[in-house]
Amino acid sequence: MNVDMIIQDVWVFQTATQTFVKKNVSIKDGKFYYISASELKNLTPKTIIKAENQYMIPGLIDVHMHIESSMTTPTIFSKAVLRYGVTTVVADAHEMANVFGLEGLDEFMKAETELDIFHAIPSSVPSTTPELETTGGIIGLPEVRELLKNPKIVCLGEAMNFKGIAYEPESLIRQIIDLCKKERPTMPLEGHCPKIYEEELAAFLFSGITSDHTHQFPDSLKEKIEAGVFIQFQNKSITPENMQVIIENNFYEQASIITDDVMADDLLHGHLNENVKKAVKAGLPIEKAIYMTTYTPARRMGFHDRGEIAPGRNADFILLSNLEDFTFDAVYKSGEKVYEKGAKIEYPSVIEHFPESYKQSVRCKPFKAEDLLIRVATEKASVRCNVIQKQEIGTFTERITKEIPVKNGILQWQEANCSLLIVMERYGKNGNISFSLMDQPITEQGAIATTWAHDHHNVMVMGNNVEDIIHAQNELLAIQGGYIVASNGSITGKCPLPIGGILSQAPIEELGRDLQKVRSSMQALGYKNMNEIMSFSTLSLPVSPAIKVTDKGMMNTKTQEFYPLIFPEDGVLLNENTN
Repeated sequence: MNVDMIIQDVWVFQTATQTFVKKNVSIKDGKFYYISASELKNLTPKTIIKAENQYMIPGLIDVHMHIESSMTTPTIFSKAVLRYGVTTVVADAHEMANVFGLEGLDEFMKAETELDIFHAIPSSVPSTTPELETTGGIIGLPEVRELLKNPKIVCLGEAMNFKGIAYEPESLIRQIIDLCKKERPTMPLEGHCPKIYEEELAAFLFSGITSDHTHQFPDSLKEKIEAGVFIQFQNKSITPENMQVIIENNFYEQASIITDDVMADDLLHGHLNENVKKAVKAGLPIEKAIYMTTYTPARRMGFHDRGEIAPGRNADFILLSNLEDFTFDAVYKSGEKVYEKGAKIEYPSVIEHFPESYKQSVRCKPFKAEDLLIRVATEKASVRCNVIQKQEIGTFTERITKEIPVKNGILQWQEANCSLLIVMERYGKNGNISFSLMDQPITEQGAIATTWAHDHHNVMVMGNNVEDIIHAQNELLAIQGGYIVASNGSITGKCPLPIGGILSQAPIEELGRDLQKVRSSMQALGYKNMNEIMSFSTLSLPVSPAIKVTDKGMMNTKTQEFYPLIFPEDGVLLNENTN
């Protein structure tokens, strides 16, 4: 029998036992063929690799992630992550869909890549409803019905509208879930249920959703798994306490490790492989960490052709010499080497060609100073305001109240150590502008502006002085989207994302450097969080606890009720086109 390759004397990860066994491995037509501890005498290979005590593990599989979170496109992303041993991903491109709808999603899915990219149906476009946020596109029942015909679609992407899922059987998201169950009854339905417990959790799961990837905590982790939830651990949930719950209860079959979001600057250093290393440092045995990034995710998504080193499976694998540091000597995709240690990324000469209109998609007016005056009708010298307070860990926020002076009918928010947070509708649909206040999110004078504002991706600007807010917003419009940081009249950080205001086709090295400059500029302003970029971008995510902002206003994300900026009994906001 002729085969393409034999790898001799390699320590093969045996999925069934989650152990390493020394074997000889043959590969034929891009798939694993015969694997044995004995010499493969009857096979004639084109290539022989003498492993010399290297380890062989299956290619890593990330079943919950968003390519757009790396702010790049599929062809560039493919090259960037193959070197980290990632050979298959399931991408939920709901950022692209929120900006451009089904058309944008189709453009995204056209990409031809070495990395196997499967897709989730973006279930939450918008993440709530059009009455609560304005998006560029909408994915409704007709769009879902069309996507279900596509073989690249393997699951329903994270369903996030808790109220609609748990308590509104006629809501659009429930109709989408029911359509998926009817047309593709074995397809996984992915969920998003942070800080949901007991009967509320049961009401959410009763819809048919069976997974969660949000921020996990030990006291609720066991409850979720015992309720039938498949847990996907993203970086912030990989803690010693959570790993101990998995170990003590032997929950390895009920969980996987994923990335969800990896920023462009972080992608310079790693991807799913970094989360594997973090899990091991947190106490998870390396064999279990490998199992939870290869076999359990493959089984979750119904991938029967990958996830283990066995006859007939895709020959996606990694060779490494040291399990402890988990650095790779080589990565193979379908039996072909796609990365060798020390090699630089060779980007493809042909990348996605997006319509030119995608580069002119941010349509709203530049700010002037008078636009930022918060006009109030009141007879009082000060008014009580609802104010957002961010946390330094995770993306959660809280609502507090502050007494803020009013002079000549203008709210003096700066005197109360607040920053102004503005969301502007950018699609040319209604011209909405919402004003909110934050409790001292930065300590130095400056402003931050972005179009990468989950998930509606409208223009969002926050700052503690009018001049920098104007400067940041005007520059953001000039570059047609991205991230801008301004301080004392100067632009201190800039990351252009000209495709829909969310993507760049620059090499990852260039994009990563730009984003790192933005991050360091935010830190210089005193913005504190374990992930400054994600923290800021999710201030506008109306499905993340507990108070967030859209172009329609400041929302209680659980009840989906809007808070007024000013307590009604104290005064009335007078600005036009505001909520």
